[in-house]
Amino acid sequence: MHDPVRVGVIGCGNIFSRYATGMSRFPGLELVAVADTDPVRAQAAAAESGAVACTVDGLLGRTDVDVVVNITPPAAHAVVSEQVLAAGKHLYVEKPLAATSAAARAALAEADRRGLLFGAAPDTFLGSAGQTARAAIDGGVIGEPVGATAFVTHSQAETWHPDPTFLFRPGGGPALDMGPYYLSALVNCLGPVSAVYGTSRIGAPQRTVTAPGRLVDRIEVSVPTHTAATVTFASGVLATVMLSFDVWDHHLPFIEIYGTEGTLSLPNPNNYDGPVLLRRHGDPQWSELPPAVPPLARAGSDDQLMRGIGVADLAAALREARPHHATAGLAFHVLDALEAIAVSADTGAPVQLTTTCERPEPVDGTYGAEALNTLEVHP
Repeated sequence: MHDPVRVGVIGCGNIFSRYATGMSRFPGLELVAVADTDPVRAQAAAAESGAVACTVDGLLGRTDVDVVVNITPPAAHAVVSEQVLAAGKHLYVEKPLAATSAAARAALAEADRRGLLFGAAPDTFLGSAGQTARAAIDGGVIGEPVGATAFVTHSQAETWHPDPTFLFRPGGGPALDMGPYYLSALVNCLGPVSAVYGTSRIGAPQRTVTAPGRLVDRIEVSVPTHTAATVTFASGVLATVMLSFDVWDHHLPFIEIYGTEGTLSLPNPNNYDGPVLLRRHGDPQWSELPPAVPPLARAGSDDQLMRGIGVADLAAALREARPHHATAGLAFHVLDALEAIAVSADTGAPVQLTTTCERPEPVDGTYGAEALNTLEVHP
């Protein structure tokens, strides 16, 4: 048995509980310290998690913190990530990697220079759904992949988030908020992106917030909220992608991948688990594929909102001196592709990507820990 990897969290806002609860499921992780620019939030997070409340500088100066999880607002991701790496800590950052790819480059260079592990959300492709789809494609179940569709529809954050302003300002929008889940899922299945072409617009110029306990009533929108894009993968697969905060109701799938011999339908990539459906040419109906790795929890349950698999996998990689899967390199390529879609929408011209990434290796479903043996899978 290894000693747990000790974790500090910077950012104690709306998703802190998802990380704190999610990481508590993994015996290879120990949350020891939390920090926020708001001391009241830090104290509340400490009381919830049993960790010690610190200032950001205080957390970074602790010798009992091995890995820092950065879940600050997107606009602060790059600055905080650079601070963490400069302090010599391994890092895992919430999506997007940064508000822009230019802002992310310095952190990537710093991690490389210091030999530090740098992981990034989303990690949901490590769940049973992403791994089942990956195994089916690698096994030739649908033949050669030809095309794909992905539809990001409205998360309706105005109805549940107390202050979703950041979602409608630079660094937000449906592309950077939800797009990383979808493109990471597609890269996991199909490999890196080579080119994009996009168009976009703002839907409603103002958003009314109706969430209980809301901190704002109205938001002025300053980023596109509806984007349509064609995404070309280096493998030759062509994907049609919609990224929208203006589609409230629909009959659209989340992700489908079309091959020469059949079709895969994937569940919501914001979750780890869910049915992966297959229909081969000539099949009378869809069939559900058996999970390639054990599910963490019932699809649709609150447990699907818990985070921490990527942190546990990074911690296992640190202990075992092996590669991890939800890497900053993957997140950087996905961010670059999403940014290129925005550039294409502004210029009216397709954009050839200059970045690429390694397609993540499949996982065994344990993430380097006995986590799945200790998780309670809620019926």
